[in-house]
Amino acid sequence: MPNAKITPDLEMHYEVDDFADPWRPHETSLLLHGNAESGAVWYGWVPYLAREFRVVRPDMRGFGASTPMPRDYPSWSLDQVIDDFTALMDQLRIDRFHLVGAKVGGTIALRFAARHPQRIATLTVIAPQVRGKAEPERYRAWAEHMETYGVESWARMTMKGRLGSGFPPAGVEWWARLMGRTALSTQLGFISSVSGVDVTPDLANILCPTLVIAMQDSSLHSVKKVGEWQCKIPRSELLALQGDAYHVAAAVPERCARATLDFIRRVSAEAAIQRSYDRS
Repeated sequence: MPNAKITPDLEMHYEVDDFADPWRPHETSLLLHGNAESGAVWYGWVPYLAREFRVVRPDMRGFGASTPMPRDYPSWSLDQVIDDFTALMDQLRIDRFHLVGAKVGGTIALRFAARHPQRIATLTVIAPQVRGKAEPERYRAWAEHMETYGVESWARMTMKGRLGSGFPPAGVEWWARLMGRTALSTQLGFISSVSGVDVTPDLANILCPTLVIAMQDSSLHSVKKVGEWQCKIPRSELLALQGDAYHVAAAVPERCARATLDFIRRVSAEAAIQRSYDRS
C-alpha cells in the first residue's frame, strides 16, 4: 500500500498500475478523482489505460486512504491540492504526464494544466464544474445532514442524477458506500471551501491538447453550457456522449477511457508527424 510523505500533515496514498510491455518505453497518466471519492473509482479505466501507460491514481488530501483533514483545515484550495499532486509526481520522478480529471478532479486538472503547462502532455476532463455556485444555505443544510446522519446518508440523498438512469442499483449502492467512507471532517471542510471556485480565468492559459467529455442529457452540465467554456481552451475539443448522468466518468467508464486513449494516441501521432516534418 504505497504512501508518499507530501507535507508534515499529509501522507498521500496512491496506486500505480502498469501493464504495458516492460521492454517498451511508455508514458504516464495521472488520474484525479472527485469529491468524497478515492483513486479506487478509476476501476473501469485502468484496464484500458494501463496497457499502454503507467497509471498513477492518488487519493486526494483528506480522502480515501490519505490523511484525513480536520474540519477547520485552513489551507483548502485548488492550488494546495495541485501542489500535493505535483510533489507526488516529483517523488515518483515523473516530469511530464497525461492528466485526467473527473468532476472536481477535472476542475483541479484545468487549473493544474494552466499552472504547469510544461508538465502536461495532454489533458482530459470529464464533466468538471468551472464556476462553483456560492450557495451558503444549501451547503449548510448538507453539513447539518452529514453531522446528523453521516456522509453515506448524504451521498445517497444526493445520488439522483449522479450516475444516470441506466446505472444498476448494485452499482449505486457501491458508490454510496465508497463515498460514505470519507472522513466527516474532511468532507465538511472541503465542501465549504471549494463551493465558489472559479477556474474560467485559467482556461485561456491551457496550452496542451485538451479533450472535454460531457453527456447530452446531463441535468447539471448540459453540452451547450460545457461548450460555452470549452471553446475558451485554445487546443480543445468537445465529445458529447449519449446519456443523462452528470458523473460521466463513473457512469460510462469504458466509453470515456476508450475516448481518452484514442485522443492521446491521435495527438501523439500528430506530434510525431510534426517532429518528422521539422527534421526534414
